[in-house]
Amino acid sequence: MTSVLQGFSKSLAMTVLSEIGDKTFFAAAILAMRHPRRLVLSGCLAALIVMTILSAVVGWAAPNLISRKWTHHITTLLFFGFGMWSLWDAFHEGGESEELAEVEAKLDADWKKPDGATKKGEKVDDDMKKQNRPFLSQFFSPILLKAFSITFFGEWGDKSQLATIGLAADENPFGVVLGGIL
Repeated sequence: MTSVLQGFSKSLAMTVLSEIGDKTFFAAAILAMRHPRRLVLSGCLAALIVMTILSAVVGWAAPNLISRKWTHHITTLLFFGFGMWSLWDAFHEGGESEELAEVEAKLDADWKKPDGATKKGEKVDDDMKKQNRPFLSQFFSPILLKAFSITFFGEWGDKSQLATIGLAADENPFGVVLGGIL
C-alpha cells in the first residue's frame, strides 16, 4: 500500500508543478472564456485522463524491456533534466506571458474566418447544423472535441508526459495514475 501512496503523492506533486502555466493550461483557460466551461473542462479532463493512463501503461511496460535498475537511473536523470529545463525556461524565456500570447494567437486564427468575420455572427438553424455534423460530433459537442484534441495533442511528448512515464516505471503505476488524474 505504501508504494501506491508514494506513486500517488509523487505523481500529484509532479503534475501540479509541471502543468500550472503550461501551454495546455492557457489553452483551456482561453477556451473556457469563449465557450461553455463545462464542455471545455470535460474535454480537457478526458484528454488528461487518457494521456495519464497511456503514459502509465508505457512506464509500467518499460521495466520489462529494460532492467529496473536502468529504468530507475534513467528516470532520475529525466527528472533532474526536466527540472533544469524548467528553470532554464523560467529565467531565459518570456515564460508564461509568451506561452499565453502564442496560445491566444493560435486560437484567434482558428476563431476567425478567412474573410475576417467571426464565427459568432453566423445564424444557421440548429437542425441543419446537426444534420451536417460529422458522425462523432453528433454525439459529442464540437467544443468538447476541440478541447480534448487541443489538450491531448498539446500534452503529447510534453515534459509532464515523459515524467509520468518515468514515474510509472519507478513507482506503482496505479498510484501514479490516481495522482496524475487528481
